[in-house]
Order: sequence, then structure tokens, then C-alpha cells
Amino acid sequence: MGLADAPVAKKGFYVAHFLTVKDQARSRDFYVRVFGAKVVLPRDPVYLKLANSWLILNVGGGPTPDKPKVILETPPNPNRQTAFLNLRVADIWACYKKWKSKGAEFLTDPLDNDGDEWRCYIRDPDGYIIEVGQYQPAALKRFAKFKG
Repeated sequence: MGLADAPVAKKGFYVAHFLTVKDQARSRDFYVRVFGAKVVLPRDPVYLKLANSWLILNVGGGPTPDKPKVILETPPNPNRQTAFLNLRVADIWACYKKWKSKGAEFLTDPLDNDGDEWRCYIRDPDGYIIEVGQYQPAALKRFAKFKG
């Protein structure tokens, strides 16, 4: 991987998700091992290409001139979350088996969520949750009908 794979916008913009982590190497290795993320930059901060998106992993810290009142830290309580990664998959059971065999800790097996999707969650090394979901036909019909 290199500059060509980095989220550097030549036109428009890219979306990348930033996670505050306690240990860059541990978190980088988790996303590479479990999800097959590709390392674009190994540390300070870590940049990963994850499917069709990017993750930035860096340690927390105090305010900086561009965010003068903001402190970055990992979740103080892993059971209270305000945001999470959401991975949409084609085959949830195949992903569940594959990622579990690579050390992912799922909160539950995939569960049917009111006929719209199959869904389950993984916890990463810093306590963040990652939703894994597969849409079912009912949800796909709703998307197809929307003409927004």
C-alpha cells in the first residue's frame, strides 16, 4: 500500500473514521487480522484501508489549537456507546464464522431484526462495538421504492 491507496482527495472528499485507541499496534493488528484491513501508514497515526473505506487509529490526548476544548479518549464504559462502525455484508453467517475464527469477540450470534436484517456486534480491543448486518428482502424493497 502507499500514497495511491491513502485517503487523499484529488476531487471531492473521502470519508474516514477516526478511533482513539490505547495501543496503535494492538488495534492495527486486530483490524488487519479480523477484517483484512490493509496498512497504508503503520503508526502515528495508523491509516488502514478497510474494504471501501478508511480507518485512522491514534492514541488519545488533550486539547490542541484546532480543538481547544476537546479531549480524545477510548470509551470509559464499553457498554455506553455514542457511535460505532457499521459493516454491511453479503453473507453474515460466513463473516461471523470467518471473523470469529480470527479472534473477533461477538456479543451474540447473528439475530433476525424484525425481518429487515440479520445483525450482530463485535467488540474491538478498546471496547468499541462494530455492527455487522445483512439486509433481508423487506429492507431491500424499501430501498428500491425510495426515490429521494
